[in-house]
Amino acid sequence: MVSAASLADDLSLALRLADAADAESMKRFDRADLSVSLKADRSHVTEADLAAESAIRALIENERPDDAIFGEEYGSTRPAARRWILDPIDGTANFLRGVPAWGTMIALEIDGTIALGVVSMPALGRRWWAGTGLGAWTNGAAEPRRIAVSGVPTLDEASLSFQSIAQWRDAGHLDDLLRLQARVWRDRAYGDVWAYMLLAEGRLDIVGEFDVKEYDIAAAA
Repeated sequence: MVSAASLADDLSLALRLADAADAESMKRFDRADLSVSLKADRSHVTEADLAAESAIRALIENERPDDAIFGEEYGSTRPAARRWILDPIDGTANFLRGVPAWGTMIALEIDGTIALGVVSMPALGRRWWAGTGLGAWTNGAAEPRRIAVSGVPTLDEASLSFQSIAQWRDAGHLDDLLRLQARVWRDRAYGDVWAYMLLAEGRLDIVGEFDVKEYDIAAAA
C-alpha cells in the first residue's frame, strides 16, 4: 500500500519532470529548422520528442534509480514494481506543424496499477495532474482547481471526440462512428492528448480512437 505522503512526493517529482520536458520542447516548437524523421511504423519523430524524453529519463534515473522506465521513443528499462510511462510529445504531427495542441504525458505505475499522472501542454499554458487519493487538478487562472469527469447520463446529451474519420475508416468501423455520431448531441475531432484532458475536465463525455498504446493513455487514466 502506497501512502498518500509517499505518492505526493512522487507527484512533486512528476511535475518537475514535466517542467524539464516543457523546457526542451518549447525551445524547439514552431522552429523552421526542426529536425524530423520517420520511425519504422512511418510515424514522425522530432528532435523535440527525443530531447524531452531524454530530459525526463535523466531526472528519474537520478532521483528514482530503482524505478523502471517505459517511453515511446527509447523503450523499456529493466522490470520493476514501480514504472514510469512516458509520452514525451503526444500530438507530434501538431507539434511539427506549429499547432499548439500537443503535450507531454507522464504516469507512474506501481504494482501494475496507475498511481499518478501528469499532462502538460505548455504551448497552451495548461497542465493537469492527479494521484490516487490526491484528487485530479488543473492549473486555473489564480490557483489550481479540482476537476472531475462529466455526469452526462445519456448519449443524446453527450459530446463526442472521435479522433479522425480516417482512423475509424482504416479500422473498419466508419459505419459504427456514423451511427454513434447520429445519437450524440455534438461531435468534433479534437484529437490526441487534448481530447482526453477535455474528458477529464468533464467538457467532453466520450473520446473514441483506435490503436492506443500504453504511453498514449496511462497518464490520462
